[in-house]
Amino acid sequence: MPFINEVLEHNQRTGGTTPSVRQSRFQFNLDTVMQQLRSRITGQDAALDAIAASLALIKAELGDPRKPLAVMLLMGPTGVGKTETVRLLAEAIHGRADALCRIDMNTLAQEHYAASLTGAPPGYVGSKEGNTLFDREAIEGSFGKPGIVLFDELEKASEPVTRALMNIFDNGELRLSSGTTTLNFRNSLIFMTSNVGAQAIWSWQQRQQRGWRRWLPEAWRTRQEQKQHRLALEKAFAPEFLNRIDQQLIYQRLDDDQVLVLVELALERLNNRLARHQVQLVAKPALKNWLGERGFDRRYGARAMARCFRQSLEPEVANALLQSLDRPAGCLLIADLTPRQDAVVLTLEAPAASA
Repeated sequence: MPFINEVLEHNQRTGGTTPSVRQSRFQFNLDTVMQQLRSRITGQDAALDAIAASLALIKAELGDPRKPLAVMLLMGPTGVGKTETVRLLAEAIHGRADALCRIDMNTLAQEHYAASLTGAPPGYVGSKEGNTLFDREAIEGSFGKPGIVLFDELEKASEPVTRALMNIFDNGELRLSSGTTTLNFRNSLIFMTSNVGAQAIWSWQQRQQRGWRRWLPEAWRTRQEQKQHRLALEKAFAPEFLNRIDQQLIYQRLDDDQVLVLVELALERLNNRLARHQVQLVAKPALKNWLGERGFDRRYGARAMARCFRQSLEPEVANALLQSLDRPAGCLLIADLTPRQDAVVLTLEAPAASA
C-alpha cells in the first residue's frame, strides 16, 4: 500500500476514527497556493480560476481514485506564464519550484524516442534496467502532497509518445517495457503546455484589428478565438487523446495593461537573486517606464521582458557589484536613467544607520 507510514500517521493524528468533519489528507492550503499563483501570473484570471476549481476538487478528494488527480492542457502563445504556473504550483505545494517531473517534449520528436518514456523493449540494450525519463519520487508525491508532472511543448512530441500518455490518463499507471515495473500517476497533477496554433491565431487577431472587423463585438471575437484553438488542437492531436484531458485552459496574450506588472515581477526576481549579495535594487519610476517600453512585446510576452532585463539592466548591476566588493551588507542600488534617458545608471547607497 503506497504511503503506508503516512496513512498510519494521519489516522493517529485524527484519532483513528471517523470525525464529524472529515479532514482532507492533502496538506496544502488552497487559498495560500492560489494567492501565490495570482501574485506572479498576470492577465490569466480565467485559467487560474479553473486551476483553483480543480485543486478544490482534489482537496475534497472527489476524484476518481483509478485516474490521475487532474489532467490539464495549458494552451497559449509563448511567454504568457504556462510553464511558470506549474513551477509556482510546485513551489507553493512542495516548497521548491523544481519539485516536479518535467519532460521536454521537443526532445521526443522522433518516434524511436518513445522508449525514453517506457524504457527499452525486451531484447534491446537496457531493457532489463527499466530506465526512463520519469522521476518516480516527483510523480508519486506523498500521502499529504500530490506529485506534479509537466509535459512541456506537447505538440513537438511524436505520435507514439502521445499514445503512450493515453495509458496514463486512462488508468493512472504506466507499465514500462521491461514488464516488471509500473509507474503510478494516481496521486499526480498532470500538466501539458502547448502553443499549437498560436501563430495562426496571432495572424487572425491582427486581421481583426483592421478595417470594419475592429467594430465586431468582443464576445463574438472571444468565441471565434476559442473556435480557432479547438480547430488547431483537433488538427494536431487525435480525438481519443483530447477526450482524455480533463481541462483545456487558454492563456491569453499579454496586453499594455500588464506592462508595469511584468516590470515589477522581473525586478522582484532580480532582487531575489541579489539577496545572496545582501544588496537590494530600487528602480526609479522613469526607469520602470523605460524598461516597459523597451521590453514589452505582445508576441513574446514575459520572455521579451526578461531579455530586456538581461541586455539593459543586469549587466550594469553586475558591474556595480564587481566594482564595490568591499561594500557593507544591506546596501541599496538606486537604478535610474542617464540625463539623455538612453541608458541605465546605478548609484550605490550605504545602508541607513540603525537607531
